[in-house]
Amino acid sequence: MNTKRLAPIIILVVAAVGVALLYSTAPTPARSEPERAIPTVRTIDATPRKLNLMVRSQGTVTPRTQADLLAEIDGRIVWIAPTFAPGGFFDAETPLIRLEARDYELALDRAQASVQRARSERQFAASELARQKGLSSGGVASASQLADANRASTVAEANWLDSRAALEQAERDLERTEIRAPFAGRIREEGVDVGQFVNRGSMLARLYATDYAEIRLPIPDEQLAFLDIPAPAPGAPLDVGGAEVRLTALFAGQPNEWIGHLVRTEGEIDQRSRMVNVVARVKDPYRTKSATPSIPLTVGLFVQAEIKGPEVENVIVVPRYAMRNDSEILIVGPDNLLHTRIVDIIRVDRDDVLVRGPLGEGERICISPLQIVIDGMQVRAIEDPTEVAERSERDAS
Repeated sequence: MNTKRLAPIIILVVAAVGVALLYSTAPTPARSEPERAIPTVRTIDATPRKLNLMVRSQGTVTPRTQADLLAEIDGRIVWIAPTFAPGGFFDAETPLIRLEARDYELALDRAQASVQRARSERQFAASELARQKGLSSGGVASASQLADANRASTVAEANWLDSRAALEQAERDLERTEIRAPFAGRIREEGVDVGQFVNRGSMLARLYATDYAEIRLPIPDEQLAFLDIPAPAPGAPLDVGGAEVRLTALFAGQPNEWIGHLVRTEGEIDQRSRMVNVVARVKDPYRTKSATPSIPLTVGLFVQAEIKGPEVENVIVVPRYAMRNDSEILIVGPDNLLHTRIVDIIRVDRDDVLVRGPLGEGERICISPLQIVIDGMQVRAIEDPTEVAERSERDAS
């Protein structure tokens, strides 16, 4: 009976002794320090370079010169040019419309006859006046006869001048039966046709010149400092080109490019947008004088513009997302240690920030987003693939 009671106790003692033996003979695990995680960051080259500051805007192409073609005399239209239609091109002084000219030809004949008659009367009055002066000096002619001869000569002279003016007017009216434009251009609207009778002052068509096209480009006031805008003196011509303007637009489904120049600023600041309008001009927008065919810069086309500003040295382009606290960037030194650097910002250009260099030799700019930054922390730097591709492209060019 006592043996049954002692059995569990003996089993527990033996188990405890076994556990103690296992614990005392177990090998001690080796202790090791955990490896420190070094973050990997992407970097771009911090080498400063020289570049032109660009100002971007957009606008609609308009003609430099636009005019209404008006009838200067009354008449019936008997002929119009084959290109007299919306979109038709014409050269300077090329006939566009002809009016019935017979009435003006007859008026010219009458004016020429009147001039001949007035010339004859003038010559007779002049000889009569000379004769009366001779008689008067000899005491033969009276003072009243001399006065009558003098008056007749004056009237004949006036009639001759009047007939000459009427002749010139008749010649001008006959010339006006053939209607021309003073410049080479294109027809925007036309409102007459053959057989129609028009009066003096009637609008025949609306034209615009094709020698130049102009684009009004709104620019924020603070961006004007980056532009080379000609400032002519009072009375100086406004066609002196300034900064180069690169215009781009989609036309016929394809991207196209044209080059123009700034020529002036408009005189006022827009009261609603608080912007200044600058005017860019493109020569021969329809390529009428170009030897090679190209896409025309059509009136009414909406274009994007890049205006070349002044050249600036020691500029480093930093992606906007790499900036911290508006004016700080992260620098990776030659020893791969990370530091915060306050930089001088030249301007913010869309997705890029232009900062003034130079930085230290061997330093790179960190563009990876880091949640926690400790000055002097160790990083593993790899060059951004985009930066490598852009540098290769710059070296190739």
